[in-house]
Amino acid sequence: MIGSLADLATEERRSLLDLVEGFTEAQWRAPSLCAGWSVRDVVLHHISYDLLTGRETLQRMVTGRAHPGSSSNDARLAELAGLTTGNIVSALRAHQRPTGLTSGFGCRISLLDGMIHQQDVRRPLNLPRTIPGKRILPALNFALWAPPVRGAVRGRGVRLVADDLDWSFGRGPEVHGSAEALLLAMGGRTVVLDELTGPGLGRFTRNLGALGTR
Repeated sequence: MIGSLADLATEERRSLLDLVEGFTEAQWRAPSLCAGWSVRDVVLHHISYDLLTGRETLQRMVTGRAHPGSSSNDARLAELAGLTTGNIVSALRAHQRPTGLTSGFGCRISLLDGMIHQQDVRRPLNLPRTIPGKRILPALNFALWAPPVRGAVRGRGVRLVADDLDWSFGRGPEVHGSAEALLLAMGGRTVVLDELTGPGLGRFTRNLGALGTR
């Protein structure tokens, strides 16, 4: 199972590379769904921890700087501020298969991070896609308990039901939507709330407001 998840994470990263290879400078500079981050920032963030050496990764784990919080992520972006968009594309091309921190939990970290962040890029640029079901299903399951996402906490008191996939979670009044919209909502992206329906939507909306995003 771990090998197949690594393959799915690699496919997801390859699809991100295919997307950004042809971006214009205006698209790179455009705002993403992540507050304060441009498209460039989001793509660089996703690949940034793969660029660490084994020793650097260990040092960050020892000092706590590998914690997936917004402050450490902003600090990592600052460290790589000198990279051009060409450098970022080259890094993505060279690291198609996740390594280091992003390969954690059988590459679930990279799969989930890459999937949410690709939509952070696509939605503001009006570049929709259909995410393969075999790829989004393990991302949904991991999103429930992955520390940066806390999907089970955000979904407390409601039952989340995907209308386009055999997936549901929780107890309480139901919230329906596409698997993509539910995944992004669990990741704190309130922009998708108008794509969700059901008697539990009010409670779910309040949960998201209490926990915030990123």
